[in-house]
Amino acid sequence: MPGSTIAFDVYGTLVDPLEMGLHLQGMVGEKADDLSRLWREKQLEYAFRRGLMQRYEPFSVCTLQALDYALSVLQLRLSEEQIQFLMAQYQQLDAYADVIPGIESLNAQGYQCVAFSNGPAVKVRELLENAQVLEHLSDVVSVDEIKTYKPNPVVYEHLVQRTGCSSENTWLISSNAWDVMGAKSAGLNAAWIQRSDSAVFDPWGIEPDLIVQNVQQLAEKIGRI
Repeated sequence: MPGSTIAFDVYGTLVDPLEMGLHLQGMVGEKADDLSRLWREKQLEYAFRRGLMQRYEPFSVCTLQALDYALSVLQLRLSEEQIQFLMAQYQQLDAYADVIPGIESLNAQGYQCVAFSNGPAVKVRELLENAQVLEHLSDVVSVDEIKTYKPNPVVYEHLVQRTGCSSENTWLISSNAWDVMGAKSAGLNAAWIQRSDSAVFDPWGIEPDLIVQNVQQLAEKIGRI
């Protein structure tokens, strides 16, 4: 309903991290897709593990260590200059075409739209500013503020406290099924953006309140619930 908070996950929801594969193509050739996929998988896994172990490090550390792991597994080598270039490109990812018009529509309907990310706020702001999305959001909420990671329930509680909106009036929007499930488990509403037809939602018996293909479709459907 208007007046509710809509919190968007960033990587994979507003911007495409697999876009990194384009940069990897010129560095590792035919192994670019494998490297991009493994890098992303390990990046998330390392954040999960650090959250569980209560050994927090910024998301950039998880990202760099995941790249090192993926290169080792695939028996690839990159120069320090190439690695630093890739890390910098994580701040230059483009927004999906549906993101800005979708958020504009939600703003017009009276929703409070914020970014909600595992990344440090300063980095997320830089990324979203480069992608021309930041100006359409009212705030950026980061797990870095409490030094743990999604899907820890305290992270979603922090979101509610930061936005000043009740759990019942807070929506988490993510293309990551584990993020949606984390939000639902913490008592929030949640929508899954199924950006790929091949994406499968985990069969845990925890279902999203809404499934859409993009942010514009979200803006069209969320008010009907």
